[in-house]
Amino acid sequence: MFPVAQELSGPQRRLLKLFRGLDGSDQASLMAFAEFLASRGKGGSAGLGPEPLHEPREIPRPEQESVVAAIRRLSETFFMLERGRMLNETSILMSSHILQGRQAPDVIDDLESLFQRHYHQYRIRLET
Repeated sequence: MFPVAQELSGPQRRLLKLFRGLDGSDQASLMAFAEFLASRGKGGSAGLGPEPLHEPREIPRPEQESVVAAIRRLSETFFMLERGRMLNETSILMSSHILQGRQAPDVIDDLESLFQRHYHQYRIRLET
């Protein structure tokens, strides 16, 4: 059962109000970004011995792809990366698309570079 409005905290009510004011596409973007934020920090080893070196999954980039879908695809491709480490840069790129109107293909190119760079750092960290 969902909580009634009185049971929500101030920030929760504000977020709900903002969410309701968005169109369907922007609601989907907000949800994807919230899922990204919620998943940050997951996937790392919890001190249970050396972390195994994982290879990225082969998930090709579709011809037409939204920034939200690209973040999902790249998160699945590079499942081994700690998303918290990429949070700031991913947020900046997402904001440049949503708030500044940067074209999706350009933002996706930058997201792919970001994930590749972090994967390279991940490999160096585990191989040394």
